[in-house]
Amino acid sequence: MSTPPRIRVGVVGGHAARGWARAVHLPALAALPDYEITAIAGTSMESANAAAEVWSAAHAFDDPYALMAHPEVDLVTIAVQLTKRDGLVQAAIAAGKHVYSEWPLALSATIAEDLHTLAEKAAVRHAVGLQSRNHPAIRFLRDLLAEGKAGEVLSASLTYSLATPEVWSHRYAALFDQTKGVNHLAVVGGHSIDMFRSVVGDITELSATLATRLTLITLEETGERIEVTSPDQIAVSGLLESGAAVSVHLMTGGPSGDGFRIEVHGRAGRLVLSSANDSLVGPQFTLHFADGTGAPVELPIPDRYRRVLPDAPPAVHNVHRVYSDLARGIRSGEPIEPDFATAAGTHRILDAIKHAAETGERQRLT
Repeated sequence: MSTPPRIRVGVVGGHAARGWARAVHLPALAALPDYEITAIAGTSMESANAAAEVWSAAHAFDDPYALMAHPEVDLVTIAVQLTKRDGLVQAAIAAGKHVYSEWPLALSATIAEDLHTLAEKAAVRHAVGLQSRNHPAIRFLRDLLAEGKAGEVLSASLTYSLATPEVWSHRYAALFDQTKGVNHLAVVGGHSIDMFRSVVGDITELSATLATRLTLITLEETGERIEVTSPDQIAVSGLLESGAAVSVHLMTGGPSGDGFRIEVHGRAGRLVLSSANDSLVGPQFTLHFADGTGAPVELPIPDRYRRVLPDAPPAVHNVHRVYSDLARGIRSGEPIEPDFATAAGTHRILDAIKHAAETGERQRLT
């Protein structure tokens, strides 16, 4: 497929006033000269027309497949939940369109790998919504470790705690169903672990414990109590590809969360990255280093990591970088990250965590 001077984007799941596409994807795209928002598909023609007007898109659809078939669409952004996405990624690929799919990409690593194979065979470029690996502080920490700031890494740990209410809108009921693929392990675990592995490297073997401590939630609209089948406590231990010990504990539930803490112990020092709040995809981070000669010293994030959209919310900044890299990949044909291969790798870790917890057996990944 030839690429015009500006890559024409059709957004599935666009809305004029609310939603992830409205808050993050569309502002990120609008700030990039590489792209033109040409089409939006919504749940009705009324909502699609309203969104198209806000973002100056020429075309509006209530049918995502019609959007994919339109000749003035080069890239399809699929910004709807996995539970509402059945067949959409495959359809975009079959239509010969480049595709950016939100996370989770699929229900399992096997399906994610199949999507990667389909996209590669169709010679379309692909990206996935694991944008937290693009956070300026994450990229800075990754570079520091690669440069040997901490020396040989001995161990690395990730903890994340998230405040979770017990009363929810019915729109979020799938979060608490282990079969839906958008539960805490998939969403919280996927974003957190992918961000972590982008810094410290891949986990090659692991043991895991999953626990569901909040067994009931209340639906706000009706007061109905529904059973929770997905885990809210995720504990993992194992080894990295380097041989360093690794641990992950993701905690959701209760009235107060403390966000992220990544700690890397090395022969030459200790690096600690911590967030200012418990936002999953949009936190601000502070980084400290200690080499044993005094108190930990804060390491400011250099401006070169923030030069793109410095005033944008973190999630918009991070997604903007995914789109920027995707434009480069579309024009050059070279692979970019995070793509469907990235997604398949993260899905493999999540599948291994589930299997380890179910069987009590240590899992080895290649």
